[in-house]
Amino acid sequence: MIYTIVIPVYKSENIIEETVNGILEVELKNALQFEIILVNDGSPDNSWTVLKKISQKYSQVKAINLLKNYGQHNAVLCGFEYATGEYVITMDDDLQNPPSEIIHLIDKIKDSSYDLVFGKFREKKHAAYRKVGSRLIGYLNFKVFDKPKDITLTNFRIIRRDVIDRVLQHKTAYPYIPGLLLLYASSVANTLVDHHARIAGQSNYTISKIISLMSRLLINYSSYPLRLLSGLGLIISGTSLLTGLFYLLYGLLFGSTVEGWTTLVVLTSFLGGFIIALLGVIGEYLARILDQLSIGQSYFVKEKVW
Repeated sequence: MIYTIVIPVYKSENIIEETVNGILEVELKNALQFEIILVNDGSPDNSWTVLKKISQKYSQVKAINLLKNYGQHNAVLCGFEYATGEYVITMDDDLQNPPSEIIHLIDKIKDSSYDLVFGKFREKKHAAYRKVGSRLIGYLNFKVFDKPKDITLTNFRIIRRDVIDRVLQHKTAYPYIPGLLLLYASSVANTLVDHHARIAGQSNYTISKIISLMSRLLINYSSYPLRLLSGLGLIISGTSLLTGLFYLLYGLLFGSTVEGWTTLVVLTSFLGGFIIALLGVIGEYLARILDQLSIGQSYFVKEKVW
């Protein structure tokens, strides 16, 4: 049985070889068969040079160089495309997911009904803002993808082959891997794993990237923003209509000191509210159309070595 390990690589020239060596030690110790796919996501450092050397050194390693930086989710999706294993494991490139913990994922999913297992960290070694961002994204996953309340999502996970195949059939220019996995998995579980502090470099997940990820999740996989605006438009429309009726009755009962004032207020309030509500409805339809048309290629491969 082959296990494919997909690792998106970005600015990890000093640590990625140690990560691969740790994975190979787990493979040897547990008599497993690993295929390792390293996807260089347009790293500005010498990561690609290091990946090529690793691939030439070890037959189990495939190195893929993307044309430019497309983001972690696109890099993982690219790894899925080239994976041949019956199970696919995803992990980070910085040793915060210790390779020794891979066996816990395998043990949890092997001989079970689960087709998707996420590693749940006993203690997160992330900065405070990342922990807050993770909670917000977890809430959005619950609302948008019906994530079970007792499931914690992480990038350290193992997926059955059939789930991977279904994800690859989903055509979108803006892939969001956790959401797609939740959409196409039938049975999801967690297993406890260790999480280590980053030993080299800095995290590539900045506050702006977390906000960008939340924006992708909301705009490309839900209609919550449009529904919120549509609802707001209806409230404004109703308020405007009531305001117009008030001035109409006031003008009929008490008259108006300015000629035409009542008519102007009524027409402006009604038409303005109606236009806002109408724009909300039109926006809803545009969102559905964009969902259907968003099937462009999300990444391009520049070079492959294996």
